[in-house]
Amino acid sequence: MNIINKTDTRDVRWCVGKSSLNGIVRLAGAKNSALRLLAASLLCDEPVTLRNFPAILLDARVHIDMLTALGKSCVLAEPDELRITESAPLSRQLEWHGRSIRNTLLILGALTARFGGGAVPLPGGCKLGERKYDLHVMLLERLGARVWEEGDYLCAEAPGGVTGADVQLPIRSTGATENAILVGTLARGTTRIWNPHIRPEILDLIALLRKMGARITVFGQEHIEIIGVEGLCGAEHRVMPDNMEAITWLAAAVITEGDIEIVDFPYEDLEVVLAHLRAAGAKLYRGENALIVRGGTCYPIEISTGPHPGINSDVQPILAAWAAKARGESRIIDLRFPGRYQYAVEMQRMGVTCAVTGDILRIQGRGGGLTGAEVRALDLRAGAALALCGLMADGETMITDAWQIARGYVGFVDKLCSLGARVSVL
Repeated sequence: MNIINKTDTRDVRWCVGKSSLNGIVRLAGAKNSALRLLAASLLCDEPVTLRNFPAILLDARVHIDMLTALGKSCVLAEPDELRITESAPLSRQLEWHGRSIRNTLLILGALTARFGGGAVPLPGGCKLGERKYDLHVMLLERLGARVWEEGDYLCAEAPGGVTGADVQLPIRSTGATENAILVGTLARGTTRIWNPHIRPEILDLIALLRKMGARITVFGQEHIEIIGVEGLCGAEHRVMPDNMEAITWLAAAVITEGDIEIVDFPYEDLEVVLAHLRAAGAKLYRGENALIVRGGTCYPIEISTGPHPGINSDVQPILAAWAAKARGESRIIDLRFPGRYQYAVEMQRMGVTCAVTGDILRIQGRGGGLTGAEVRALDLRAGAALALCGLMADGETMITDAWQIARGYVGFVDKLCSLGARVSVL
């Protein structure tokens, strides 16, 4: 069964056995960047070509289908080169009855900026506690649009076009920063985004938009200034390497006491995480265009997530698997999504000793000692973390709803097998 062609949520199961990972793995284009770049393509009617594009990912396929539903033509010229063209006027309403993802909010922003209005299904995606879209509504209204809900749709209207303004974000929100950038590119006048979340995926989005003719200046984490232009042009762009995939393979190498060379490793994006993992026992060596992980020992960690360049919230389930291999107590605090510890219950089924105290997840590692069990991938990163636990557990681990993992990792099973893992798809 080819799980990455699935666009529904029917059960897909992975069977994972204890393994040591050794070999070379190449990173794919970043899912968290690619989806934003797809939304940016809606801002113009000229061709946009994205290279190193992770087209096989479930979320990417969903978003490509959404663009197609709006009237764009999306063609894979190569396995990882996506060409997006427009030969007829686009629809301003996204008629979509499949699985929704939060990127619909960026589609709404792009449609409103370019056409003066749009309507999209209410956003979906991972269930990570309270993930409201009030910031997106606020920024659209601040830039001159009227926003309302109508049935299962979120609608926006700016008949005279959007207008530049100062947008003050109360928290460093990745999605709200991205949407404000998209809308600001075509707004009349100047838009300033204060307290933005400047992270690698956002800089990748800005790089594409600049190639398309946008006038964007980044003033560190203080603010972003966008001088609106009348229109944008087509462009070609290479999607940045996936830093979440990079951390997953790094952790997998140490957890399984293996030896992995990770090609196209994004060092500059992961300095803080690398510093923590070096201190926590990883043996890392920098190559010309790769990171070589020669095993090491998992020591307990104490980390808190935060805005870039801090540790991304997505990383913490992966580090929980690291903590399960360590000896002693590790503590993880997710300040962005404090309810994002549901996966710990699934890890407990495998013998992980852990508890949530307030906003802190405490994991009492015993140097591994896990036992295979049937567990469920509650979301993308939780599923990947359970796969890592399965690689160090005695017996077999059955991961249900493993389609979640295919949302964010290109060829994860194939890459695991190439590194010597015992894993199969049922």
